[in-house]
Amino acid sequence: MTWDLAIIGGAATGRLIASAAAQMNAKVILIERDRFRRHPSWGNGVAKQSFLHAAELAYNLKQASRFGLHFQDPQLDFAQTIDCIQNAIASVPLENSFADLGIETIFGAAKFIDSRTLVVEDREITARAFAIAASSRPAIPFIPGLADVGYLTAEQIFSFSACPDSLAVIGSGAVACELAQAFQRLGSQVTIIASRDRLLPQEDWEAVEILQQQFIAEGIRILTNIRIEKVDLINGKKYLYAGEQKIIADEILVAVGRQPEIEFLNLAAAGVTVNQRGIRVNRQLQTSNRQIYACGDAIGSYNFNHTASYEVNAILQNALFFPRSKVNYRLVPWAIFTYPELARVGLNEEQARVIYGKDAIALRQDFTRVERAQAQAKTLGFAKIVVRTNGEILGAQFVGQSASELIHEIVLAMSGGLKVSALAKIARVYPSLSAINSKAARQFVSPTQRKPKIWQPLFRNFLYWWRSQFKF
Repeated sequence: MTWDLAIIGGAATGRLIASAAAQMNAKVILIERDRFRRHPSWGNGVAKQSFLHAAELAYNLKQASRFGLHFQDPQLDFAQTIDCIQNAIASVPLENSFADLGIETIFGAAKFIDSRTLVVEDREITARAFAIAASSRPAIPFIPGLADVGYLTAEQIFSFSACPDSLAVIGSGAVACELAQAFQRLGSQVTIIASRDRLLPQEDWEAVEILQQQFIAEGIRILTNIRIEKVDLINGKKYLYAGEQKIIADEILVAVGRQPEIEFLNLAAAGVTVNQRGIRVNRQLQTSNRQIYACGDAIGSYNFNHTASYEVNAILQNALFFPRSKVNYRLVPWAIFTYPELARVGLNEEQARVIYGKDAIALRQDFTRVERAQAQAKTLGFAKIVVRTNGEILGAQFVGQSASELIHEIVLAMSGGLKVSALAKIARVYPSLSAINSKAARQFVSPTQRKPKIWQPLFRNFLYWWRSQFKF
């Protein structure tokens, strides 16, 4: 049998492609190496948010005295926290049976033998198009002694029953920052070891500076421009050496990124080109073999679940019909779930100035000017909307309370081609955090508004005359 679409990878993205394609009456086969499991890993959105929520509750209890609420020293039962996370994962409804949708599912290692044929457990599969939605695994740097003393990754943190007294986090990206703050709030003494000069080097530097100061205020130790040269185990403690620096911790967490699990696919036989990040694709998500598509972790783009979901729509259109749909990551937002949260869409201020020069303007508004933030004592951070002088929105960066929610209004405006002035005209519930968008937008002054109006002197003289007619 020749299938309309053969999907390699049974994780969330692969299942989403399969179910959507089947509902479009396509003949679909789904191939996965292992039977579907609900792994409680950091990539599982439910597990991640449950863990971060537990850490936030622990922190808020300690800060409640600001509002006159006084508690005894709260005690953490880490095992119960993990059980709560497991229950949250189990409560998520399972997908509809793939068999009911007419999808055939097979398990086993798949590999290409030519440009149109896969082999899975001695079974040959041909398809009109293929979609590679393979998952990824944590990238592990080579550090002498690291494997011998042992380490944790984001996929293992839900498997142990006690919160470590001290934790060394190798990495400075989103996952490293989220986990570092969560463990600090749950009782660990955390040290972040960054190879660059700051955390989150891809994000707005002003936003990152605010986050770093919050981390330091919470007791997190941040070491920058550090590369670990070796690791040793002495008297049950793990020693990390970097030049003359020595970091001692009970556990080591490695969070330096992920690498796609595509080496088993024999992509060379299919004529598919691979680069350092993963499978190379064009804007239609086609590989160098135009019948084979790839998305998500397999292409090493943005490692966010919602980004892969966005890519699914393009694959369905292009693989089943005509390859005309192109991805535009400029309209895809992402967020980092620390406190304060960081969220971004489109260009940041630095990128916009490189491309547009003086035509780029940054409209910034602090949360200290927002009544709802004042009421909740969550005034840390700001909103920054980057626009051109004609009012076109190029992007936005948020750092602060609910940044991951506030960013969507900017996404909608950019998707609809609205000018920044449209944000200032929205009637909003009072008080609400979204007022920060209006307050930032009102700072925009177009070039035509800057020029003096010919009628302004006439209007001023008219008002002067009109006032003179009144007798007091």
